[in-house]
Amino acid sequence: MKPIWFFVGLILLVMGGIIFLSGIYQFINPPEVKTVLAETHPAIWWGAVMFIFGGIMYWKTRKQTVE
Repeated sequence: MKPIWFFVGLILLVMGGIIFLSGIYQFINPPEVKTVLAETHPAIWWGAVMFIFGGIMYWKTRKQTVE
């Protein structure tokens, strides 16, 4: 049985990748209606942070088992 942090890391890895890719898409094709902080591109930053943190959690717990 895998620890819960393995699955949390896997979810963060996948969700961070999706958010990062959507931020890249919005950077290339900006929406017509802009928000107040659209120029800071938060989807790119938070997607990258989630992807990196999820990758670290996944990597650290990939070989652990819980009895």
